[in-house]
Amino acid sequence: MNTEAKLVELGLELPEAPKPGGLYKPMLVIDGLAYLSGHGPYGSDGTMQLGQVGTVVDQETAYLAARQTGLAMLATIKANIGSLDRVKRVVKLLGLVNSAPDFYNHPAVINGCSELFAEVFGDDAGVGTRSAFGAAALPGNISVEIEGIFEVE
Repeated sequence: MNTEAKLVELGLELPEAPKPGGLYKPMLVIDGLAYLSGHGPYGSDGTMQLGQVGTVVDQETAYLAARQTGLAMLATIKANIGSLDRVKRVVKLLGLVNSAPDFYNHPAVINGCSELFAEVFGDDAGVGTRSAFGAAALPGNISVEIEGIFEVE
């Protein structure tokens, strides 16, 4: 099954590809690798999940924010290369969590994105290398920010 059909089967809706929030490109493709700038939990209605995890936002809500961030990343890929069927594999994710000083479960939050990609691309191609850590603050007070590298055709 191709990736575009898999999205439909899973009942997933991509938001519009988010516009840059500064002077940068959302994605560059170099030598078969798509480098995605940091993305936030941009919803289909244009809103963002805001708030510090461990104080304002609980772990489950942050997990869902990371999942929504993954959908925004997929929207950017599709907008830039035309089809998600051109993605061969996830190579690397870097996840940041807007974290209270005593919140330590950053990997469980970023699993929201990682598990989405495993569902969409499969257990092998959808799982790459990853780092996940906390940050004292993120732009606009978003709950999570994730960047990625994908192998593309």
